[in-house]
Amino acid sequence: MATAAATGIHLHDLPEPILTHIFSLVCDVRSRNAMSLACRRWRTLERTTRTSLVLRGHVRSPFLLPTCFPAVAHLDLSLLSPWGHHPFLLHHQQPPPPPPPPQFYHHNLAEQAVLVAARLAQTFPRVSSLAIYARDPSVVASLAPLWPGLRAVRLVRWHQRPPALPLGADLAPLLAACPALSTLDLSQFYCWTEDVPQALQDHPVAAASLTRLDLLCPASTEGFCSSKLADIVAACPNLTHLLVPCVFNPRCIEFVGDDALLMLAAGCPRLALLHLVDPSTLSPARSDSEAKEDAAVTGPGLEELFAKLPQLEDLALDLCHNVRDAGPSLEMLSYKCPKIKSLKLGQFHGVCKGAWLHLDGVSVCGRLESLCIKNSADLIDSGLVTIARGCRRLSRLEIHGCHKVTEAGIKKLSSILRSTLVDFAISGCQLLDAARSLRALEPIRDRIERLHIDCIWVLPEPDQLPQTPEKTADDSDVDQVDEEMSDESRNKKSRYSDGNDGSNESSSFWFRTWANLRCLSLWVPAGEVLTPLGDAGLESCPQLEGISIKVEGDCRTCPRPRQRVFGLSFLARYPRLVKMKLDCGEAIGYALTAPTGHMDLSLWERFYLHGISDLRLYELDYWPPQDKEVNQRSLSLPATGLIQECLSLRKLFIHGTTHEHFMRFFLMMPVLRDVQLREDYYPAPENDMSTEMRVDSCSRFEEALNSRLIPD
Repeated sequence: MATAAATGIHLHDLPEPILTHIFSLVCDVRSRNAMSLACRRWRTLERTTRTSLVLRGHVRSPFLLPTCFPAVAHLDLSLLSPWGHHPFLLHHQQPPPPPPPPQFYHHNLAEQAVLVAARLAQTFPRVSSLAIYARDPSVVASLAPLWPGLRAVRLVRWHQRPPALPLGADLAPLLAACPALSTLDLSQFYCWTEDVPQALQDHPVAAASLTRLDLLCPASTEGFCSSKLADIVAACPNLTHLLVPCVFNPRCIEFVGDDALLMLAAGCPRLALLHLVDPSTLSPARSDSEAKEDAAVTGPGLEELFAKLPQLEDLALDLCHNVRDAGPSLEMLSYKCPKIKSLKLGQFHGVCKGAWLHLDGVSVCGRLESLCIKNSADLIDSGLVTIARGCRRLSRLEIHGCHKVTEAGIKKLSSILRSTLVDFAISGCQLLDAARSLRALEPIRDRIERLHIDCIWVLPEPDQLPQTPEKTADDSDVDQVDEEMSDESRNKKSRYSDGNDGSNESSSFWFRTWANLRCLSLWVPAGEVLTPLGDAGLESCPQLEGISIKVEGDCRTCPRPRQRVFGLSFLARYPRLVKMKLDCGEAIGYALTAPTGHMDLSLWERFYLHGISDLRLYELDYWPPQDKEVNQRSLSLPATGLIQECLSLRKLFIHGTTHEHFMRFFLMMPVLRDVQLREDYYPAPENDMSTEMRVDSCSRFEEALNSRLIPD
């Protein structure tokens, strides 16, 4: 900068093509907005080089659409509010939006919708990727013809499917108008499993052009049977990415087994990404990890599958039924699919025995960079060490529901993978509470960037501990590292000592700094608190920017917590924390009147949100607790008042509904400029209650929010 000031040469003196190329390389939205404020020339360059745009708010008239982004290729209209209502929906039963200024007023709602659609096509002529909330087929029918050259489309719908529609009617307008479509994302689009094969068969040209198809919608409780899977494969022979829920239960008719997998591989031999999962694994709630039956997927069948998919790079087989003796087939995966980099296995047994010096099972796949092992009943510490010795490129590892894995095994694995492992998740393991999980990651404490642990503060009983596995010759160097760490720890004094002799090691932890940790994810049982997190070992995280907290459990059976608050104020010690996701959606309670001695949902919300005003948050995603018996997930008055005290919030997303007069509290927050109600749970209320937020209520609130003077 000093040299530039002395010579009089500045960045804006660069030639136009070079400066345009520099602007096109900046992807962060906030950075681009800041650049556009420098001068008029930079603002023009930023507007003309932006290729991705997300529209929020309520498009009431064409004049509200921005007209200064001609280069936008990816347009996201899925977040327009009120949720699920668009000006393109021409149903008379929907209440109209509030009237715009007189000079733009249209007496005919249908005429207004046509003008908005035409304005979109004129304003964004280069759109090749579109995301839209399609509550009704008329939305797709109105928008798809505007851009016949669309290459990627993501449909969103959490409301119920209209029952009177013919099979495939939701997708028919899109496939008919966009024959060159290559990517179709239905991971957030609720529809019937019969809709997709029918629509693909009715439009063979568009189906044949598809290369990426994502059908993993967590709202769907049904998977695709073998015949429906065969119809999809026959209609889309050029697929390279396929994500689909399947019926693996051998008790069901037309279940997916070895024959269906081989049919899939024969029909789509170019697959590079293949995710086949059981629908129950997509649920946000945790399920029982113990499977009592075996799946119809066998080791020999998997070997034939791998032999027919030589281009495979990313594979996920997440089942709820046991796959026995999977080790030999996973060894064939390394030989038959040399490009494999990511692997996710659910309910697989024998993935790695680690009994001898040689590598076996998944440890043979030395090119893996991401590995997830779920509910492997026979995975022990020696298997983890063998995986670490064989898969030296692992940067991400997830261990879920492996009840024989202990602290020692995780510590040995993290020691071996210290140079590569930056993303680690430990969840659902009976012998790993929060303190033990953090101690096990001590070798990579200064390197890890993303971390997930379970906030379990109670240690298992001594008789539940598994026997120490037999050591191998290659484990001697790792044991030496463990001994050195133990000697170093014994020579230091505990900062969080409770006054005893130190026999209860879980009640204290040496002060440590997680220097590079930027994202932290926590799973918390209902009724537990966050305050022991510091004693467990997460006292200092100077670079932590985002935290995700998921609370799960039946609050109706929980006793009143000993502490009156959840402990969000504890997070104030993280100086860079600006984003938080607080998901209480799987915390079940009493929505209306609670019996004597129990807390209703409003009291639980007060418990979980107390202390949020102590945080300097920029963005908050909040899922209120719910009562599944009445399908109610609504923001209460105590929760509204507590969130309103977080004065630094700029973005607030509430995944539920609330009352209009509750939302008025948020108008007193000085810098808040983006508020949305997202009923993104299934089934979302089809007809909003009279006291809940309605279309006109959201419009009035948005108008009041946007009419304020908000500092940028």
